[in-house]
Amino acid sequence: MTSLRKLGHSDLQVFPLALGGNVFGWTADKAQSFAVLDAYAAAGGNVVDTADSYSAWADGNEGGESETIIGDWVKSRGNRSDIVIATKVSQHPRYQGLTADTIKAAADASLRRLGTDHIDLYYTHFDKTEVPVEEIIGALDELVRAGKVRYIAASNISPERLQESLDFSERQGLARYVALQPHYNLVSRDTYEGPLRDVTTRAGLAVVPYASLASGFLTGKYRPGTTVESARAGGAAKHLETGRGQRVLTALDEIAAAHDAPVATVALAWLAAQPTVAAPIASARTVDQLPALLGVAELELTEEELTRLTEASA
Repeated sequence: MTSLRKLGHSDLQVFPLALGGNVFGWTADKAQSFAVLDAYAAAGGNVVDTADSYSAWADGNEGGESETIIGDWVKSRGNRSDIVIATKVSQHPRYQGLTADTIKAAADASLRRLGTDHIDLYYTHFDKTEVPVEEIIGALDELVRAGKVRYIAASNISPERLQESLDFSERQGLARYVALQPHYNLVSRDTYEGPLRDVTTRAGLAVVPYASLASGFLTGKYRPGTTVESARAGGAAKHLETGRGQRVLTALDEIAAAHDAPVATVALAWLAAQPTVAAPIASARTVDQLPALLGVAELELTEEELTRLTEASA
């Protein structure tokens, strides 16, 4: 049985791979989404990460589709107490921004779609610097005190604003961020590694990286001369144009062969082994895509292999 990891200073225990819900109601319909969720839970997975805005960008969608599917699944399976539900606020077309009123109204809308009375982990999706951290933290604290949210977290935030938020929570004795969700993977290290990681480490926050497989590039299916049919192909293929991307693929291929493991599993294992990282997020459109993601729970890379990948991606 895979051991769960403690999420920062919270009492949440999480599987070492968080299932991304961005595809639910977008490239995966309800039946496909249920099948993926069932298979993930059957393997011991217990963290589902979504946002109130998923997937407002798709034709005919208005945002909230992913939350609705997750809520329907949890209700039909009767497993709410087993699942850590993480969702986010600030990007829904009807609830844009992070004013106190917006945060509280968006949280209520998310709770309705999820069909639950509480959100386990509630992220500010994109920081809005025009709103003082005092207002943001104050509103989030109200949600925690009302029992609507168990823990709060941040995503897409500067080191300065993150520190300012933590300091304010500390001074006022209010709810404090327990996790950070940065853009972080083997070919995109610059945003997180540096001042943001310094703040996170000092504060003891858990890191739950998104884009863990670089829009699919780190699955190894994007190669020179190949065409991949995917909604995210453009974002993934750009990594082929860099020396870093090529070096990383070469190192991944060799290490994957040594372990008889998929390239994606090795890329996730590198990320999961980084200090502060609790659980990388990755999404699967079909059940067939899941085993390569779930393998991160079992694969332990050697120090030499981790160093090889770190140097290849420098």
